[in-house]
Amino acid sequence: MPKLTVNGLEVEVPAGASVLQACEEAGAEVPRFCYHERLSIAGNCRMCLVEMERSPKPVASCAMPAGDGMVIRTDTDLVKKAREGVMEFLLINHPLDCPICDQGGECDLQDQAMAFGHHSSRYDENKRAVEDKYMGPLVETVMTRCIHCTRCVRFSTEVAGVTDMGLLGRGENAEITTYLEKALDSELSANVIDLCPVGALTSKPYAFVARPWELRKTETIDVMDALGSNIRVDARGSEVLRVLPRLHEEVNEEWISDKTRYACDGLKRQRLDKPYLRKDGKLQPVSWDDAFAAIAAKLKGLKGAEIAAVAGDTVDVESMFALKGLMTALGSPHLDCRQDGAKLDATTRAGYLFNATVAGIEEADAILIVGANPRWDAAVLNARIRKRWLAGGLKVGLIGAPVDLTYKYDHLGAGAQTLTEVADGKNAFASVLKDAKKPMIILGMGALTREDGAAVLATARKIAESTGMLVPASKDEDGNEIPAWNGFSVLHTAASRVGGLDLGFLPGEGGADVAGMLDGASKGAIKAVYLLGADEIDTQRLGDAFVIYQGHHGDRGAHRADVILPGAAYTEKDGLYVNTEGRVQMALRATFPPGEAREDWAIVRALSAHLGATLPYDSQEQLRAALRKSNEIFTEIDIAPEAAWGPFGTEGAMSETGFGTTVENFYMTDPISRASQTMAECTEVFVLPKQAKTGTEG
Repeated sequence: MPKLTVNGLEVEVPAGASVLQACEEAGAEVPRFCYHERLSIAGNCRMCLVEMERSPKPVASCAMPAGDGMVIRTDTDLVKKAREGVMEFLLINHPLDCPICDQGGECDLQDQAMAFGHHSSRYDENKRAVEDKYMGPLVETVMTRCIHCTRCVRFSTEVAGVTDMGLLGRGENAEITTYLEKALDSELSANVIDLCPVGALTSKPYAFVARPWELRKTETIDVMDALGSNIRVDARGSEVLRVLPRLHEEVNEEWISDKTRYACDGLKRQRLDKPYLRKDGKLQPVSWDDAFAAIAAKLKGLKGAEIAAVAGDTVDVESMFALKGLMTALGSPHLDCRQDGAKLDATTRAGYLFNATVAGIEEADAILIVGANPRWDAAVLNARIRKRWLAGGLKVGLIGAPVDLTYKYDHLGAGAQTLTEVADGKNAFASVLKDAKKPMIILGMGALTREDGAAVLATARKIAESTGMLVPASKDEDGNEIPAWNGFSVLHTAASRVGGLDLGFLPGEGGADVAGMLDGASKGAIKAVYLLGADEIDTQRLGDAFVIYQGHHGDRGAHRADVILPGAAYTEKDGLYVNTEGRVQMALRATFPPGEAREDWAIVRALSAHLGATLPYDSQEQLRAALRKSNEIFTEIDIAPEAAWGPFGTEGAMSETGFGTTVENFYMTDPISRASQTMAECTEVFVLPKQAKTGTEG
């Protein structure tokens, strides 16, 4: 590890570190525009110049490797003059439009100009003007402000894996552009807005909506997929205006998907803000007491086996726990949190978790993807796989529908036959997994939602056990701890799924799963169905059953409902979620529910009193205490625990049909995103043109 002196202070940094990182280690502030710790080094802006002993001129600290014995100064007159000169140069063509720039005080250039800028410009010639570029419905461009730091180019190429952006021309004719003047086709495209240090790339949906100082900021958790990205929700009054990423190295680093960022405008459309009761075939607004009375009257006299409940994809743990308690009190064994019909159960926790963890992807050297499209199932997780692939030494195999994953992979086959060949060691990729130090299998919902999903799960378990994916903790020769490795990883698509499995929100003894409930309702055996935010089932198969829908949007479930109980969206309540790793995460309220809508657990608690089965808690604190008592997993927040291995899945015959994918449109996967105008625009630009192509259009 090299030792060097920075401003008279000796520091030691890891091998390969840059001088800029050494300066930061020593507590010396070094301004920068082009440098970003998660992107390759460009050395474009020259703002990070420092004085180095025995160097005839200042050096760019971001591109200079730290060497042993270096003597660096960041506080000399030479450095000050160099920074002022660079800043003056960068501002030659930059328009002085701070009052109307949508950065609104969140501008790196403004901050650096105040700290290191020259008091005036000596440039008298005409300024350069650059045409704005079209980058799709999410990214607004004002390219005259661009300083060619190339952060956006490097992000789109390296992290997002799309090569649509680049720098064309030389000298004063150089421009950042999309080569073919088309939308930036990536599920992570809007991260370039956060990266841009000068206001050249800003948010198109959020343009001139608000200023940062007007907003109330809440740190919470995303529910648009099962990754559990850490986010910050900015609201003004009762309206969520934007969603930004928070740093979490183990989950989402500092990226979020475009759906996470922009589906929030769906929170103000098609909302359920009062209870409704179907009278004479039409839904009529009623009071809470009338809605509860109607439910009580309908459920009175029904046997437990005639009542069923389904939990949706964005439901918090507390609400499912309360509903499970109510259904148990009513004697109903028909519970299910698996709207998509995934053949998962709660017998072994390791059988339904992403055991390798998201950060563990960076340690894997062979990955087998089965029945999943990580790019749409969890876009930020897919970027992590690409990051590992770029580092080199990673082999990826895919069983399922061939898709563009932004990195190279071997397409092994379409379905279960290929999976069996890998399990039996007859496929060449089985040897790749066996030879790897840390092999990994990613099992998607496209393989588990089939009728033979349990057999697919058992085969995947066999692969994990036979190819060395289960390595216990050990110690090396020096006595240092070597952590355990479990490469078996299930990639969920629903934010509530793991929490529901942990709770045991599953069919009890003699109970039916979602498919059984729909069949029973269509035949008249199940007479009442409670849909807790469940909108992804075939509601037409509910027959004449009495349907109670509790949710926040007028989506598919509400259209079929006989009684609607307005609940709260994820930004409008405190709640626990469990991500695909099994990491318990706490979401916090950013705004309040609209109108008469209430928090979901409170609705279930109030209903239980009307049904004569009052639940034993009156506050969320009491509910969480009961929750923790029922399962100690919920006692630790933001920790990915190691789950014990055991038997799961069921041996059996598998269909020859190829594995599909469960996400058909990345931008519309839940009631919130389906209500979003921005997601509708993205669907029109990115999804529909691809679906429309038949191969015969010429």
